[in-house]
Amino acid sequence: MRIVGVTCCTAGIAHTYIVAEKIQAAATEAGHQCKIETQGTIGAQSQLTAEDIAAADVVILAHDIAVGGVERFAGKPVVDIPITVAMKNPKSLIATIEKKLANKK
Repeated sequence: MRIVGVTCCTAGIAHTYIVAEKIQAAATEAGHQCKIETQGTIGAQSQLTAEDIAAADVVILAHDIAVGGVERFAGKPVVDIPITVAMKNPKSLIATIEKKLANKK
């Protein structure tokens, strides 16, 4: 599975980047490709390209504030969650997404 996503938190500092790393690590451990864009105090980093998004099977939006550029994900399955959900149990998040996508096939 190819996963893309965006993380952003209220302060735009620690949680934004920690959660991005946790999601990527959990996805990789589960055998998936993953790229997460961070929208922090220094702006967007690891920005998702149109190609990244087109190739994605699912989009994860883990945030506590508005995510910029959500229109890019039109037509893709989107998992929209508070950033704390991904922070607490990223492996469970990935497992839940796997199950939901498998049920749609």
